[in-house]
Order: sequence, then C-alpha cells, then structure tokens
Amino acid sequence: MGAEAVPVVDLTRAYSPRENSGSMITPQPTTAYDFDMLVMGSGPSGQRAAIQAAKLGKRAAIIEQRAVIGGVCINTGTIPSKTLREAVIHLSGYRERNIYGAAYTVKRNISMADLLFRADYVIRNEIDVTNHQLQRNGINVLEAKASFVDSHTVRLSFFDGRGQRDVTADRIVIAVGTETTRDSSIPFDGQQIFTSDDILELEEMPQTLSIVGAGVIGLEYATMFSTLGVRVTVIDKRPNLLDFIDSEIMDALVYQMRQNRVTFRLGEEVKLLETCEGKKGKKVRIELESGKQIITQKALYSIGRTGATSDLNLPAAGLTADDRGRLTVNAKYQTACPHIYAVGDVIGFPSLASTSMEQGRLAACDAFGAAAESVAELFPYGIYTIPEISVVGKNEEQLTAEGVPYEVGHSFYREIARGQIIGDSTGMLKLMFHRETRKLLGVSILGEGASELIHIGQAVMAHGGEVDYFVDTVFNYPTLAECYKTAAFDGINRLE
Repeated sequence: MGAEAVPVVDLTRAYSPRENSGSMITPQPTTAYDFDMLVMGSGPSGQRAAIQAAKLGKRAAIIEQRAVIGGVCINTGTIPSKTLREAVIHLSGYRERNIYGAAYTVKRNISMADLLFRADYVIRNEIDVTNHQLQRNGINVLEAKASFVDSHTVRLSFFDGRGQRDVTADRIVIAVGTETTRDSSIPFDGQQIFTSDDILELEEMPQTLSIVGAGVIGLEYATMFSTLGVRVTVIDKRPNLLDFIDSEIMDALVYQMRQNRVTFRLGEEVKLLETCEGKKGKKVRIELESGKQIITQKALYSIGRTGATSDLNLPAAGLTADDRGRLTVNAKYQTACPHIYAVGDVIGFPSLASTSMEQGRLAACDAFGAAAESVAELFPYGIYTIPEISVVGKNEEQLTAEGVPYEVGHSFYREIARGQIIGDSTGMLKLMFHRETRKLLGVSILGEGASELIHIGQAVMAHGGEVDYFVDTVFNYPTLAECYKTAAFDGINRLE
C-alpha cells in the first residue's frame, strides 16, 4: 500500500512485566507455565482476551504471524473496507445527491489510489493505537507461526532464521480469525479475479464488476462500487439475501441497489470463472449452471471465509475443525478441551468485530474465574452497505416463527427534519414490540447513521423497556433519534 507498516513487538525472551505500567495489576507468577494465557492471533478478539487477562493480573502473550498486528480486521478487513466506504461516500458526493442532483460529485474520475489514500492513513493509525494498548498492558507479542505440540504447549516457528521454540500456557485462546475461501479451479490473479483480501492491491477502478457471493462482504462492496458508477452484477445460489436481517429492510436495500443499476442473479450457481481476452483488454467470463454467461472487467469472489486453523496442528491438542476450518465452542467459548478457548471469526456467525471483542473478554474472564455478564441476544449487528443497516433483537420473521404476539411501528427519514437536512430520503426505522406487555423486542434500521442510532434501542431493550419510553422521552431537534418517537406513535396507534 506504499505505507511503512508498524512492526510487531518481538519479545521472545522470558516474560518480565513492563515498568511504569500505570494502574495495571502487576502480573504475578501463578503456575509453572511460561504464561497464564497464550492468545493465538492479534485481531479484535485476541486483543481483548489478552488485555482482560492482563487486567486480572495474569501473564499474557499474543502470537501473531503477520509482520504487523491487528489481524484481518485492521489490515485487510473491517477497518480498510469501512474506510473505503467513507471515502466512496465523500468523493462520490453520495450524501448530497438528493439535494444537488444525481450528477453531483466531489471528484470526477475517482481512482483506486484516491480511495486507498484514506485507508492507508487509518490503517497505520489503528496499528499504532493497538501497539500502544498492548505495550501499556505489558503484553508480549511473539512474531511467529504457531502450532500445538500438546494441549498446553505451542511451538513457535520464527521467520528470521532463529528456528523454533516451545512455550507453555495454563490457558490458551484461539483467535486466529479467517482467510478468504478460494476455489482451486479459479485462476486468482489479484487484479482481474480477486477476493476481498486483495482489494487494497487493486491498481485500477473497473467499469464493470461481478461479485460472486451475496453475503455481508459481497453486498458491502457491491454498494460501494455501484455508488461510484461501476455496473455491478451480484451472483448467489441462495434465493434470499442475509436471512438474519428483517426481510422488509432487505427489500428496501435491494430496491436502492437496483436504482443504482445493480443486477442480481439469485438462485444461480457459477459453473466456470476464467479470464479471457476482450476487444479492450483482459476480461472475465462467468458461466452459470443455468447457461447464462456474464462478461465483466473484474470479478470479486466472495463466497465466505474459512477459519485459519489448517496450520495449527489441532489434533495434538485434541481438537478438530469443521470443513470450513471453524471450531465449535460452548456458551463460555470453551472448545472440546476446556482450558482452550476459541473466539472471533474462527467460531463462525456473527463474525463481527464488535461481537468478537466481547467474546474475547468473556473468555478471559471465564478462564480465570472473574465475574462477567453479557447478553448475546442484544449484540447489535452493523452492515456497512450504502445505505447502512443495523439491527438488534428479534425481527418479524423470528417473532412470527416463535408465535409471539407483536406489533410494528415505522418511521421514515423523509418525515424527519434531520433526514431532509442530510438529504437521506430513503432511510427507515422499524420497532417490534409485544402487543400485550408493550416490551420492546427488536429494532431494525436502514439509512445514514444506522449503526450509531441502533444503540438507543439496544439500551432500552437491555433494561426491559417498553415502546412507551420513546413517546415519553424528549429527543433533541432536529435529530434522527426522533425516528424512535415517530415509530413508537405509529406502533401504538396500530394497537388502538
């Protein structure tokens, strides 16, 4: 990316607490092991697990095989993609189009270099912040490749010719994350046919793009590129998109995407994906099982991610992964070997940075008997499409399946002064609440600031609040938060 990476702190010597560590509890040796907790992976879940262990006075270390810390989240995943999204929204003039017209743009002929400039800056800053947090908490970061020798011993293979070294730990947390799933029959070259991990290396903006896989990542990039004027085709073998999101919200998103000239090929399987020569250079040819053929300039292959567990020698620890490299855990994030925990994307859904952080914290607390509570049912989900989506609690489909008597209240950004001011006429907020107790059961939002706005509903639900709370509460004016009051009135009126 042209930026100098911040190196991993390499502390392969015996553990010694950092001096002047502020309010941190000084770790005390509690066992014959080298560490009380050893964490594989430095992504969000691994960071939180190690820091929580350090706060509890335990000797913690992180093993990271990359040249920089932060895992996929900082280096190729969450942080870069959300930064690219913000650059797309700004440079394309997306937020101002409803006011100044569809032709409005901050910059014409937007290039990949324009987008990556912003991403480069944010990535470097996040790496620096993470390094500082780990150093401040006295956490060793071991730059090496890890594999199990037995359930308490991990072999470190160093990359600088220093060979190998075995370290032991009382508790181990597997937080290795995932890697993009690649079909060996597809000729990936990182430019014509690429995965989401290759986005930061793209050299030119495509005029046409086909995306194979309509999961969260695929839809996020579909909306980003289509906002820039790229003709996007989305292909997925499933007939419906993101079935964990309220169908009304998804229908609204799909409508907006189609307005942006996105073509959907749902219920279709890819038979062949290859590069070919076109009249104006290299192209990608996609043949579907139905016989349809798509010719596109570039193709993003996004059919999911695989747990990065293939090199861990899991059998030595008495563990096995499923066919997608994921580990099974219980409610406390323990694997089949009770002193080995697994957190983050490597355990599967929901595979979000926010939930992964909490999983890491809870695992560390359980490992050392510290009291900790968290309500997984109230974890918010944020999907950074354009416009963005955020949900918490139950949706209509779930409540219907459970036989819960519920009512719905809607509000639309176009009805709210703030929505008019910011130029978002497509946003909507949806409340689900119990018809009899009026208890708030779920919130789904589509539109500007959805991932921030959702926390109001989350807080009310955490305290068992009723929909009437929004009626009785005074919100700042003009704000998008007023959507809650409007939706509450709409739902209560339906009861009467």
